[in-house]
Amino acid sequence: MTEPTVAFIGLGVMGYPMAGHLATRGGRKVVVYNRTPEKAARFAAQFSAKTAPTPRLAAEGADFVFSCVGNDDDLRQVAIGADGAFHALKAGAVFVDHTTASAEVARELYSHAQQAGFGFIDAPISGGQSGAENGALTVMCGGDAEDFARIEPVVAAYARACRLMGPPGAGQLTKMVNQICIAGLVQGLAEALDFATRAGLDGAAVVDLIKNGAAQSWQMENRHKTMLAGEYDFGFAVEWMRKDLGICFAEARRNGASLPVAALVDQFYAEVEKMGGRRWDTSSLMARLRK
Repeated sequence: MTEPTVAFIGLGVMGYPMAGHLATRGGRKVVVYNRTPEKAARFAAQFSAKTAPTPRLAAEGADFVFSCVGNDDDLRQVAIGADGAFHALKAGAVFVDHTTASAEVARELYSHAQQAGFGFIDAPISGGQSGAENGALTVMCGGDAEDFARIEPVVAAYARACRLMGPPGAGQLTKMVNQICIAGLVQGLAEALDFATRAGLDGAAVVDLIKNGAAQSWQMENRHKTMLAGEYDFGFAVEWMRKDLGICFAEARRNGASLPVAALVDQFYAEVEKMGGRRWDTSSLMARLRK
């Protein structure tokens, strides 16, 4: 049996390595589209892939189409815009969206897909650039069980964990939970490391000990050294986190949830942006305490 043909739309810091894993595992034929054609051409040369000038042309004949773009508007553009992929998807294909977007747009696109006879899975991701590069992302999915069963072995090319969380939009809602958790964790870690330093302790030694106890977290393991060194020119950008938190706040207004800590951390990130840290890693909350 031949491997399915896949298309990937959006070759950013996450999409580029994810599409690369699809191209290098299982002999899949990959067609890519990127808003900047030069990046698509570089990808094609590196992975012996094909490029397309529009999302619509990228999706022609594909069994699975993946997208990883910036926000709701970008997603609508590449999916249902004038040259969107939905206009070319064949019956029985599945569109898998890895963008961190609203649950509302996920349900909207699912409805479009159902009317056209193909599947749609909202599948935001967590794990950062390193997770994408190492094929170790966590993928949170919403949609129909039959479509999920089809895409799961394909997504395994770059996923450490992939789970169907519920109906359309459930993947995006799960990602919101993820971002709410991270906001509080990073602020708590920043305060703790700043406290340790001001108390005259060796921050790295403190973390090396307490990471074995109840305070352990991915943020602690992967960010404490760079936070102590004041290095933030990498990773998940502050402006992206604020975009994600904005999605969380909008959903909370709809469902009545209270997010006081997340709202406070968002204000702190606004201060970091004023310090020139719009593109700094989210761990730059430490810089605000040290300014």
